[in-house]
Amino acid sequence: MIHHPEMTKEEAAQCRKTEMEALVTLVGGTYQCLGFEDEFLYDNKETRIALIGALRRVKADVIFTHNEYDYNLDHMIVNRLVRQCAMQMAFPVILTDAPPTKGFPAVFMVEPAEGFDFEPTHWVDIDDTVEEKWKAAQQHKSQDEAFKAGFGEEYGIKEWTSRTSSHRGNQCGCSHAEAFRPMMTRGLIKGYSILP
Repeated sequence: MIHHPEMTKEEAAQCRKTEMEALVTLVGGTYQCLGFEDEFLYDNKETRIALIGALRRVKADVIFTHNEYDYNLDHMIVNRLVRQCAMQMAFPVILTDAPPTKGFPAVFMVEPAEGFDFEPTHWVDIDDTVEEKWKAAQQHKSQDEAFKAGFGEEYGIKEWTSRTSSHRGNQCGCSHAEAFRPMMTRGLIKGYSILP
């Protein structure tokens, strides 16, 4: 981690995993970590099979993923992997530890940091749940510390997420909103409403 250069990659990975598990427990979800090394993610057969298997295990019907353009190349690779693997979830010729799904999920791209090259088409009013979002985000204690180390004690992860959601809320007539774009590819776009 940037603000703890003395940590090994293994220690940093364990820290992030623990934080994610805490967040998932808080919101009542489940968590799968595919275990690929941070900053060295590649689109290859091993990665695709792992992701297809994970998506099949949860029978994903809606996926939120990184934007196609992002400040982090790993995030952009995730976008490309989701584009391919969401389509391959239903193909029986690709074998994984879980059976193929019956159809394809809807896929939405989320806003990258600072809205870098991102023009949303869908907004979701989160005024009723924004406090829960902040509480969930603060489970990423290492990220909160990194923001404060980089931008000052008054600007942690809550302030960062609030600034983004406030900006998107102003665009659509509420105090806080999240913004999305559908992944424009065959099967992953739906002709009916998905988001609330």
